[in-house]
Amino acid sequence: MKCDQKSCSSCESAGEKRSKEDIAGCKLSRIRNKILVMSGKGGVGKSSIASYLALGLSQTNGYKVGLLDIDLHGPSIPRMFGLRGRLNISADQQILPYEYRPNLKIVSIDSMIEDTDSAIIWRGPIKHGVVQQFLSDCDWGDLDFLVIDSPPGTGDEALSISKLVPDAKALIVTTPQEVATADVRKSINFCRKVGMEILGLVENMSGLYCPHCNEFIPIFQTGGGLKTSTSMKVDFLGQLPFDPKVVEGGDRGEPVLASSDTAFSRAVGELVEAVLKKIGN
Repeated sequence: MKCDQKSCSSCESAGEKRSKEDIAGCKLSRIRNKILVMSGKGGVGKSSIASYLALGLSQTNGYKVGLLDIDLHGPSIPRMFGLRGRLNISADQQILPYEYRPNLKIVSIDSMIEDTDSAIIWRGPIKHGVVQQFLSDCDWGDLDFLVIDSPPGTGDEALSISKLVPDAKALIVTTPQEVATADVRKSINFCRKVGMEILGLVENMSGLYCPHCNEFIPIFQTGGGLKTSTSMKVDFLGQLPFDPKVVEGGDRGEPVLASSDTAFSRAVGELVEAVLKKIGN
């Protein structure tokens, strides 16, 4: 049932003590679509895909978008967006997301700890509790999309999302080479075992367009993502080329998605269209 409260913390004041899981479900009911961005291995640009998907959606049809970084051991979203300092807490102890743009909000574990260089050494139950707290204590409000950036692999965080957000849909990221697509097959099988719907597969760093002659240069072998999606019977949602300006923008904390005449920005637009078509919006 959709919650009509301005803040779900008021549910308890209605007379009934509610669990964190109930409150999380109440808040999530105000979010139309939840997308879990996954990868079978690290280094494939999963956080970049999550970031640019969230940016692209927020620039489309006035959609209200949230970006949640639950990569507890390697959060990179705040650095990519140039976010500094800790998140604010409201008077009723709600986490207030950072408003990057009027219709794009961001929350990350990195913005909740004092020493961002310290190692987080947590076991599974603690990780589950942290993910649950993010979902129950964040004041997202009404959103069209919540994009969730998860750690690589099929560990505790992905399992927690599958349990706490049963209507989440997985977007799986790979690169073309076989060493990456082999791990992607494990992610696909994970989703099928826990009953999570798979939106599709996206291939990142599929090649480089020469800045001088615009000739396409395959950095790795090509076609791995499409081949895997065909063999595993999941939709192939597109390919994103490698763009040095995207890397530079992420290092500066200034995501690059303003120009529509680059191969990367066009590919992001096609990915957004493919996701919207698959979801049915």
